[in-house]
Amino acid sequence: DDDNSEEGLHTIHSGRHEYAFSFELPQTPLATSFEGRHGSVRYWVKAELHRPWLLPVKLKKEFTVFEHIDINTPSLLSPQAGTKEKTLCCWFCTSGPISLSAKIERKGYTPGESIQIFAEIENCSSRVVVPKAAIYQTQAFYAKGKMKEVKQLVASLRGESLSSGKTETWNGKQLKIPPVSPSILDCSIIRVEYSLMVYVDIPGAMDLFLNLPLVIGTIPLHPFGSRTSSVSSQCSMNMNWLGLTLPERPEAPPSYAEVVTEEQRQSSLAPLGVCDDFERALPGPLFAYIQEFRFLPPPLYSEIDPNPDQPTDDRPSCPSR
Repeated sequence: DDDNSEEGLHTIHSGRHEYAFSFELPQTPLATSFEGRHGSVRYWVKAELHRPWLLPVKLKKEFTVFEHIDINTPSLLSPQAGTKEKTLCCWFCTSGPISLSAKIERKGYTPGESIQIFAEIENCSSRVVVPKAAIYQTQAFYAKGKMKEVKQLVASLRGESLSSGKTETWNGKQLKIPPVSPSILDCSIIRVEYSLMVYVDIPGAMDLFLNLPLVIGTIPLHPFGSRTSSVSSQCSMNMNWLGLTLPERPEAPPSYAEVVTEEQRQSSLAPLGVCDDFERALPGPLFAYIQEFRFLPPPLYSEIDPNPDQPTDDRPSCPSR
């Protein structure tokens, strides 16, 4: 009611009323939503309805925020590898060493992907050992100058038992990443990190293990993400290939001035913008089109008129080059 309304206040009559609203998230990076044992990162929208002489009605709805991590960046596409060796001692007896080397194709993965593990385990000791691999999530919480850390097992696999003198090789053994929260690396109070542990379970002794860092992202690997060469290097490579496969230089044509007059040349010159328009019309890089024309022979030239009876004015002119 305009009669009873004050500035900025409006009376709502009985019935159902709906109000559309929107909020723009700040441009600064926001930490990914997360629920941990000692802390959490949460986002919500809160609405209040104030009524005279009654308590206000409050409603709160949570929403999820993801800080995108693109695993197609060069630092996350680099392979991770390591090698370790352990010698077992029992009083005055020393057995042979147990050696472990492992490698994965890259550092960044997304949930649902499978990590291909390449490893070699050699058992020169007198004990039976078992090679294993596991993905661990490490949660770190920071408050008032103190830190608490929680380590959780995410996924694991087990290899075959190795007796003394045996060797086992993993040629791309797969370990699938379950649905987990992405890594949180830029938050001041909570960090979530992942690692792949490839280790040898040694009974009666400390395990021999390798820790390979992982980053769980939100943007999956592009089909060409593993190629580290840039567009310029690809262009250079293709141009060099074209130069090497060009046929031998054909016989030189007659002088240009002998077949085209200056007047014809001036009339056939294209405007300067034509070249730019042609390059803009190409859906891809120019070098992708060169190989379509590289084997075409040059136009035929002849100093002898093949049609001597035809009048000179009706004779077609040579194309400008």
